[in-house]
Amino acid sequence: MELFISDLDGTLLNKDAQLSDISRDKINALLDKGMNFTVATARSLVSAGKLLEDLHLKLPMILMNGVLIYSNAEKRYEVVNRLSQESRARITDKIKELGIGCFMYTINGEIMQTFFEKLTNDASKRFYEQRRNKYKKRLSPVGDLRTVQEDVIYFTLLDTKENLQPLHDAFENDKELCMTFYKDIYEEDMWYLEIFSSKASKELGLRYIREKYGFDKATAFGDNLNDLPLFRASERKIAMGNAMDELKECCDVVIGTNEYDSVAKYLEEVYDG
Repeated sequence: MELFISDLDGTLLNKDAQLSDISRDKINALLDKGMNFTVATARSLVSAGKLLEDLHLKLPMILMNGVLIYSNAEKRYEVVNRLSQESRARITDKIKELGIGCFMYTINGEIMQTFFEKLTNDASKRFYEQRRNKYKKRLSPVGDLRTVQEDVIYFTLLDTKENLQPLHDAFENDKELCMTFYKDIYEEDMWYLEIFSSKASKELGLRYIREKYGFDKATAFGDNLNDLPLFRASERKIAMGNAMDELKECCDVVIGTNEYDSVAKYLEEVYDG
């Protein structure tokens, strides 16, 4: 039994960060025929759910690079990987020392919130505005991140590679932490650094779903460096035409870019029901 799993931004979504009507209709037709399909993304439920609300997804979604696994059937998080208090303190202390801004994600039951101290660049301001206005996310300014009481699950930083590199290097060998560090596909010269528990990754999320449902084969689609873990848990690796070279070098197939509904078209070609 085979599972097909796709990244969102730069892969299933187009350059406007939208699921096109063509992709939606093609994938829904395949889902209705019985295709096993889901997504693995760095996005949260609020933004991913909004973008995919018209897809007939039944399987769990891997969110926030595997920190959360959300059951579409039961409408709840079935896996939550929290950061320890010690890890949280190390991260916030280092961020303060370096003087860079971040978004800190917390969870309380099924409710997720995002906190920040300051918006240090235009890209972060646009990130904030889009998520607040388009996705109606809970983003709250706070004087000191260390005063937030809820369980912390994730840190997102959006800045230049040069500004983020010292933070990445500080935690590169920390066994309790996992990081993804990759170029933003929407903002020129900006990079994402995401920090979360080492118990989480797209790879581990995919292995969890495979074991739970008994999938003996997985085909994964990706475009950016945070999709490499997804490839590690897949028998067939599909890189987008717009993918980073690192993915194209280790994939089985390179298909068209995300602008041409390439994931949906590939699925239509290979799925025989």
